[in-house]
Order: sequence, then C-alpha cells, then structure tokens
Amino acid sequence: MSTGTGTGTGTGTLEGTEAVRAAGARTGSGTRLLALGRAELTLLWRNRTALYTALLLPVAMVWATRSVIPADDLREAGLTRNAQTMSGGIGVVLLFVVYYNLVTAYVARREELVLKRLRTGEVSDLEILAGTALPAAAVALAQCTALVVAGAVLLDLPAPRRPELLVAGVLSGVLLLAALAAVSTVFTRSVEVAQLTTLPLFMVSIIGSGLFVPVNLLPDHIADLCRLLPVTTVTDLVRFGWLGGAGAGEVLRTLGLAVAWTVLAVFAVRRWFRWEPRR
Repeated sequence: MSTGTGTGTGTGTLEGTEAVRAAGARTGSGTRLLALGRAELTLLWRNRTALYTALLLPVAMVWATRSVIPADDLREAGLTRNAQTMSGGIGVVLLFVVYYNLVTAYVARREELVLKRLRTGEVSDLEILAGTALPAAAVALAQCTALVVAGAVLLDLPAPRRPELLVAGVLSGVLLLAALAAVSTVFTRSVEVAQLTTLPLFMVSIIGSGLFVPVNLLPDHIADLCRLLPVTTVTDLVRFGWLGGAGAGEVLRTLGLAVAWTVLAVFAVRRWFRWEPRR
C-alpha cells in the first residue's frame, strides 16, 4: 500500500497553514474551509505518490478484481459481473481515496504541528478536519460519478433505479470513512505506520462488506455479522440505488446502521483525536 497525502513538503505545509490562519482572521467559515481545502489540494498535487493512490490505484483495483469475481455464484444472487464490479468499485474508491489518504494526511499534519498551529487561530476544530478532507472527498465524488457513467456507457448497465439511495450511499460513505480516518490516527504514530493501522478495516471490508463478493453469498451466520460492518452499509445503499430490489424496511435498517456508525465514529473523534504529537 502506498504512502498517501501525508508526505507533502514542509514549505507547502507552512504556506498553507499561514494562508488558512490569515483567512480565518478576516472571513467566515465557508472561506476558511475553502482556504484549508486549497492548501491540502496543493500538497496533494505536489505529492506524486499520493496522486497515484488517489487517482489510479482504486480504478486499477476495480478492473483487476473484475476477472476473479465468480460469475456463476453472482447469477445465483441475481447479479452480473459488471453490476458487482461497479457497485463494489465505489466502496473501493471510498476506502482508498477517503479513508487511507485522510489517515496519512491527518497524521502528517499532526506530526508537523500544523493542526496545533491552526487551532491557535479562528478556525474551529470541525473546520480543520473538514477542510483537510475536502480534496479527498472531491476526488472520491468525481471518481464515483465516473464509475456510474462508465457502467452505463461502457458496460451496458441500467441507469440507477433509485438515484437518491445511490447518492445517500456515496455521501454517507464519504462522511463515515472520513470520521473513521480521524479515529484511526489515534493508533497511528507516523505516516509510515498508517500502512499497518489502516489494514484491518481494508481487510475486513474487502472480505465481508460485499466489495468483491456479495454478502448474500456468504454462509448465513457470517452474512448476518458482515451486514453490521460499517462499509457494508455503504455498499448496500449503493447497490440498492443502482440495481433496486430493496424494500422500505431493508433500506431504513441500512440507513439507520450507517447513521449509527457515523455517530459512533464522530463521538470517538471528539473523545480521542490527538491534535499534536505524542511525546
């Protein structure tokens, strides 16, 4: 797994910090968010490894795994290989672009004392975290949109049957994985260690959240547990929105579980997130 957005240059980080603090002294919340997001986007653009992780690696994984998806089993679940690839691919994009890149970004800014310096100005804690996440969220939304278009144009998939659920799945995924990224920094002492601390969520999600193999194809007791995983709520909402077939009760249960995971993650961030290095 490659190193993400946390490896920007020190000069760029300092310039971005000063720009945000200056903007915070004279403008409102929206402008402060944009200033911080612009600084993070500059660092992302300067870091070629981070660009690869954010732009190319998720798409490469989606297409590479398409050939290993069991088509016969998918037919039993009422799915096609193309449908599973595209719906699961959105979850892969969110994991790499939002979760992994934000863990490295938050850790790098913390270790460089950027977060500590930002808190001395008028920028609120929420604005600092949200502004740092803006570039990753924007890239993820653009890639998810591209996947939907590619699925409809290149793979002959139908247009999303319930687009509101598809949008809800993607947006809830961005918010949830950004919060989980902030939580993961509690256990991550450096950018290099992020490759290890992010691995558990990656492995659990790849195996049990329906990214490559639908949860319905797993044994019953295991499937029941996998439906409770955080990323499963995202892939389920995306699949409901794109392919339809879900009743109101199932949709409400999935939405409620997504909200519960997000609330739990936000609570953990407020309780344990560290704003400066642990000495």
